[in-house]
Amino acid sequence: MKIISTDNMPKSNGHYSQVIAHGGVLFLSGQLPINPATRNIPENIEEQTRQALSNVLLLLHEAGSDKTDVLQMRIYLSDIRLWDKVNAIYTDFFGAHKPARSIVPTRELHFGCLIEIEALAVQKENE
Repeated sequence: MKIISTDNMPKSNGHYSQVIAHGGVLFLSGQLPINPATRNIPENIEEQTRQALSNVLLLLHEAGSDKTDVLQMRIYLSDIRLWDKVNAIYTDFFGAHKPARSIVPTRELHFGCLIEIEALAVQKENE
């Protein structure tokens, strides 16, 4: 097992790793829509979705992988009625690649965020 972290993402206040690589799989911790450079959280669900996916992509790149290596996504939504807007951004992000996916309606998310996304991905051979 290898822990992968990056200074390009804010350090966590919680007791978890940004990414764990094990058995050829990358396990990415849930990503909130917080801009790593500014710590700002966008206001609307479209921008929050883009930011959370961007954070996932940043971690994938730090681990030597890409969005086409994603096996599964788990998306937590504070309001299931936001799903259509999230799905449109998600579809644009992945294009023809269709990872397995779960949508988990939840109540409140940390910092008042509307979305949190976690991922499992294939680790590239050279890692």
